[in-house]
Amino acid sequence: MQRWPVLLFLAWVCFLFFAGIGLFMSGFLLTRIELASSSSCADPLLPPPWERQGLPPGSCWAPQRFSKAVLVIIDALHFEFARFNPAKTSPLPYENKLSFLHHLATSQPRHARLYRFRADPPTATMQRIKGLTTGSLPTFIDVGSNFATYAIQEDNLLAQLVQNGRRVVFMGDDTWEGLFPKKFFRSYFFPSFNVKDLHTVDDGILQHLYPTVDSGEWDVLIAHFLGVDHCGHKHGPDHPEMAKKLTQMNEMLRSLVDHLGNDTLLLVAGDHGMTETGDHGGDSEKEVNAALFVYSKTPLFVTVPPEEPEAVPQVNLVPTVALLLGVPIPYSNIGEVMAELFSGDGDAVSAALQQLSVYHINAKQVDRFLHSYSLVAQDLPAEQLQHLQQLFSSAVEEHTQLLAQVQGATLVPPELESRLGSLISRFQLYLREARALCTQSWARFHPLLAFLLLFLEAFPFSVPWYAVISWLLAASQFFYSTGHQPIFPAIHWNAAFVGFHLDHSTNLLPAVLVGANTFASHILFAVGCPLLLLWPFVCEMPSSQKKKPKKEPREELQEVEEHMMEMRLRESPEKFSTALLQLGLKYLFVLGTQLLACVCAAMILRRHLMVWKVFAPKFLFESLGFMVSSICLLLGISLVMRVDCAVSTWFNQLQLR
Repeated sequence: MQRWPVLLFLAWVCFLFFAGIGLFMSGFLLTRIELASSSSCADPLLPPPWERQGLPPGSCWAPQRFSKAVLVIIDALHFEFARFNPAKTSPLPYENKLSFLHHLATSQPRHARLYRFRADPPTATMQRIKGLTTGSLPTFIDVGSNFATYAIQEDNLLAQLVQNGRRVVFMGDDTWEGLFPKKFFRSYFFPSFNVKDLHTVDDGILQHLYPTVDSGEWDVLIAHFLGVDHCGHKHGPDHPEMAKKLTQMNEMLRSLVDHLGNDTLLLVAGDHGMTETGDHGGDSEKEVNAALFVYSKTPLFVTVPPEEPEAVPQVNLVPTVALLLGVPIPYSNIGEVMAELFSGDGDAVSAALQQLSVYHINAKQVDRFLHSYSLVAQDLPAEQLQHLQQLFSSAVEEHTQLLAQVQGATLVPPELESRLGSLISRFQLYLREARALCTQSWARFHPLLAFLLLFLEAFPFSVPWYAVISWLLAASQFFYSTGHQPIFPAIHWNAAFVGFHLDHSTNLLPAVLVGANTFASHILFAVGCPLLLLWPFVCEMPSSQKKKPKKEPREELQEVEEHMMEMRLRESPEKFSTALLQLGLKYLFVLGTQLLACVCAAMILRRHLMVWKVFAPKFLFESLGFMVSSICLLLGISLVMRVDCAVSTWFNQLQLR
């Protein structure tokens, strides 16, 4: 067999594996580029009326409506857990337990309202926290400048609050500690890893909640309860323990409302829902259907609540809370303000004018983000961006003209109300189409593509296995024994500065050094893989010496000559090339089997609590390791073939002499 066909065939097999990895990643790992820009009070985003009149002290972009806010996150609060149906005489364990929310909504309809809170997949807690604070669509890979930490680097609501002098107090799930380091004025973190523990986090919050609220030493208080979520993982929603946990949450909310002041906004939200088995992480209806409850002791709404609660995307909470508290909307937000919360106490016309002003700010912020994002990425279609720009420009221009007509008193109330309603609809259309465009580009799930990888990797080769399997197990052992783990925080970033006293001028050399340190075992064992061709001869000599009887010295010399390993390979060059091909295919297949196991784990456990923290990073490391090993294997085989070519030339020269 010729040498080049061997390399080309192995390269083709590697390409098939790479294609399978790419197809799976496109359906499982969601990616986007993370912008480093952040909003500030000085940004020129004010609408015409506030631009001329100015804002009251302590407000950015919009007049501050609340000085304090309490955000209670009940992890995995499915909408059906919060909904109350008096007609049900025999409710299930998770039904009709949050009766206090129903009491507030019915007795004070202008002060309280329940919403369907639609989560964007993936419905894992970490990704949902990112969505609830950045207003964007979090993905597994947010391509930014820092992979060494889980901390959110993108502009977010907590960063804006702290930047504008607000005191943020947190208590509950310790996931927030890693996401927002050094952002809290005071914090009480409790371990969240043990999903069988239903009470430690919740009891710890209750110990500090009411004294903290009464102290007044806070501007925003966040309490993240985990008992409902852990109960779902342990028992499922249809279990008596779920009824106990929801009843505990109901009494907590009843007591909390008594401690709140008139200037405080209360938000009770679920970060995601849960399936019938208590799991979450995917994009099914039960997983994305959470609950949001809004309440204030001062009137919030001018209209009565609809019979069926309105569905609100979770990203809409970020611009709404930001403007209600008088801080800038985070830079990368694509959510739409919940305009009914800005209606005020006036008539319908003044309420619509207030809503238009916040829509104007929101649209300007989203337009700025889309423009900035399109300059650094090409994953948003140019035609649709142009269409959105036209929608935005026409709505802003009409708003300016309408305000001029209002000031000139040239419109009668019926016509004015009609114009206001039409313009509000146009702003809503722009914001919703912008969000739909981003969702289409960043949050696409293609689970069927994953099965293509399974077919690509199921190609059998009838060659011996034990040597290569041992070789690969040694490579894995070397990876872990040198202190590496398949998670981003465990990467040895200090390897980028070994041998260098000063900083690097470019990122290329540090990336190569860190990559070489991380995948050293893959590189060394893949390049050395062709040495396994000598394995049969190494094993053959001791066994043959034991079994064969003692011979004459001349016969022994002849047998030693027969056992000269590389010389015996030289006797049949075509068999040598065939052996290299078989070894390369076998090595790739065993690597592919390891990768296939990670693919199956990621697919089967896609709703597991730790999928985005453990299984997805493991798959990513295995994929990168497979690519590095494949390339190094081709290099190693090329080197061996180059040596073989030189030895062949030398043999030919000896024969000529």
